[in-house]
Amino acid sequence: MAAPKKGRSASAQSKPGRSLALILIAIVGLTAGMFASGHTTPRLGIDLAGGTSITLKAKSDQGSAINKANMNTAVDIMNRRVNGLGVSEAEVQTQGNDNIIVNIPKGTNSEKARQQVGTTAKLYFRPVLAQEATGSAVTASPSASVSGSSSASPSPSASASGTGEKATSSSSPSASATSQGRAVTDALKADSTPSASASTKAGSSASPSASASGGAAVSEGDAALQAKYAALDCSKESVRNTAGDGVKPGDATVACGEIDKVWYKYLLGPAAVDGTEVDKAQAVFDTQGAAGWQVTMTFTKQGGKKFADITGKLAQNQQPQNEFGIVLDGNVVSSPYVSSSITGGQAQISGSFTQTEAQGLANMLSYGALPLSFEEQSVTTVTAALGGDQLHAGLLAGAIGLALVVIYLVAYYRGLALIALASLLVSAALTYVLMALLGPAIGFALNLPAVCGAIVAIGITADSFIVYFERVRDEIREGRTLRPAVERAWPRARRTILVSDFVSFLAAAVLFVVTVGKVQGFAFTLGLTTVLDVVVVFFFTKPLMTLIARRKFFANGHKWSGLDPKSLGAQPPLRRTRRPGGPAAGPVETKEA
Repeated sequence: MAAPKKGRSASAQSKPGRSLALILIAIVGLTAGMFASGHTTPRLGIDLAGGTSITLKAKSDQGSAINKANMNTAVDIMNRRVNGLGVSEAEVQTQGNDNIIVNIPKGTNSEKARQQVGTTAKLYFRPVLAQEATGSAVTASPSASVSGSSSASPSPSASASGTGEKATSSSSPSASATSQGRAVTDALKADSTPSASASTKAGSSASPSASASGGAAVSEGDAALQAKYAALDCSKESVRNTAGDGVKPGDATVACGEIDKVWYKYLLGPAAVDGTEVDKAQAVFDTQGAAGWQVTMTFTKQGGKKFADITGKLAQNQQPQNEFGIVLDGNVVSSPYVSSSITGGQAQISGSFTQTEAQGLANMLSYGALPLSFEEQSVTTVTAALGGDQLHAGLLAGAIGLALVVIYLVAYYRGLALIALASLLVSAALTYVLMALLGPAIGFALNLPAVCGAIVAIGITADSFIVYFERVRDEIREGRTLRPAVERAWPRARRTILVSDFVSFLAAAVLFVVTVGKVQGFAFTLGLTTVLDVVVVFFFTKPLMTLIARRKFFANGHKWSGLDPKSLGAQPPLRRTRRPGGPAAGPVETKEA
């Protein structure tokens, strides 16, 4: 027997058990991780699990035109808002010229997502001129702090300082810790204006101070604004929802905000910093100090200059006029106070935050600035009944298609069909486990198009097996025995399989990048199963073929093995014979052995 060619590895021939053991360990490990995580089933999309569908209509009352660019920007920001809450498979897309549809799957924090998506007004930082609690004459409420370092005191209130400066407090609030980072109220309801007879509770009728806060002054002659502030009753939802309607960024306004489950009313100066000038905001936990959960903010270059200017002016005042209100949708979502100018373009808000509160406030700061304002048109609960029926029909069609594939494999390949079916089972197991793990990991949710992608992948996987089987049978037709046929067929089959799967993966990747919504689910599933097809063929199908080639049933070409040389029309090898008498006796004759 000729020695193997130099450089040719025999590991695949001699030790196929290693590859089989490797893929078995991978399946066991992934399965163990699935059960350990507690997510034993894939997460379902809105069309399968049901959920909430919200319709928002754009309004042009903020001076911005309703056009395609602004609508697309709004869709992108809303998408990031929802994804910032960890809501998977949420769909945000335009409908017509001025509507946006938001679909939020069931099983996630859909109410929280609805509140943040419905909060559609621009985000502004406004200096606080006056502040009172509903039902009392409190003028200095508990407030969070802003600083540039993590050295702030963990008390209910702290102070603001620049990067590296220690936070201090110039006054000690008497109330309890604030409840910052709350979810803002629902989207705007029907317009409602405060009654002319409305009045504040006892002790809240004092006129706001005319002194400037951070350079933003309100003239004492502005009787209309003073009257509006005096009459503002933030205990009424209809009043809270319309308090700052129609106000331009450069004008003073009134607003409401909730602190520790108590509603406060605010008189606010013109906007000093726009929400678009917040480059990034995130919730972090202070592991070095004792400040607990904080919200860090990074401003743009221009925003950092504005923020340094306004905090420097606010720091010269006493509470509440050393505070700035973070106003979103006409509501004050936080009102930290300042004791010194914050420079460097970075700051952090600290107080008695919980993790949820800090993440909620960071989400608003990061994704709060929309180019348009919106009003909520409808909120519809989507049931999974229709999607369930469609899923049942799709799975039935997939089962029928799989059954036909199995029948074809058994009828045409006979014993080789067992290898194909085993490979399909391994591919299905890996696909299921990965889908279950990718749900909590990256927010992947299984929707109807994704199911279609998985069904299409059955054909792609079966095609890879068929390519390899046919290469092996071609080698047998040429007169080779099974063991060398298996090894000689592999290099040519491998190239064909890789090229075919690369084309499928490339198509899935392009489809995933250029599409949105549910079509991405189809593309993602198709790409995932295509990659798994390569893994299964290389680490399971090929080693298994090497092992079965050593079994007599297949090696001897049993008629039910699918590798019977006679059934395949193989030609026996030719042998040369000579007539008696040697080479000079006559011409050479060939005959079949």
